[in-house]
Amino acid sequence: MRTVLCYGDSNTHGQMPGGSLLDRFAFADRWPGVLQKELGASWHVIEEGLSGRTTVRDDPIEGPEKNGRTYLRPCLMSHAPIDLVIIMLGTNDLKARFNQPASEVAMAIGCLVHDIRELGPGPAAHPPEIMVVSPPPMLDDLKEWENIFKGGQPKSRELAFHFEVIADSLEVHFFDAGSAIECDPRDGFHLSREAHHGLGIALAREVEAIGWK
Repeated sequence: MRTVLCYGDSNTHGQMPGGSLLDRFAFADRWPGVLQKELGASWHVIEEGLSGRTTVRDDPIEGPEKNGRTYLRPCLMSHAPIDLVIIMLGTNDLKARFNQPASEVAMAIGCLVHDIRELGPGPAAHPPEIMVVSPPPMLDDLKEWENIFKGGQPKSRELAFHFEVIADSLEVHFFDAGSAIECDPRDGFHLSREAHHGLGIALAREVEAIGWK
């Protein structure tokens, strides 16, 4: 059995668009659950999504536990050995309070890739396969979230380009989620049930295409 760790934010956790933090899709309707169904019994899919998680930044409002880099290492150690780590982060880094360009968010993703490789939580203590997924761009209308993400919409449309550059330079796998799905208009940045299903199916095909030995 192979193990894949899905490391992300609210769009991995399955938060419902326009709902509260506690409004969450069922596992079968979240993209890691769809991925599990598509890959089958020979795979163990681990879901590690946290609403508000950033790449490498403590959140001065939501707390330091939102820092994806801080939690990544113990998370990897807890679930090792891991064959594949899928990282889908970056949206929360576009909050106005961080004032980060898309290129800096991509560099932060690169830091996570380096951390994974340094730890070597794959089989026989080797680095696992790594797939960087750029989140789908936010919509122009973010409802009550507009001030929180003020100026973030155009940056979100740049993430795929910068993420792919980083992924190519580090020789890891890359997938642009925006090529398969869109954010839900109910809040402009979360995924609908249908989008979760679309993403899970698309990622399953990407995982199968890696060419496992």
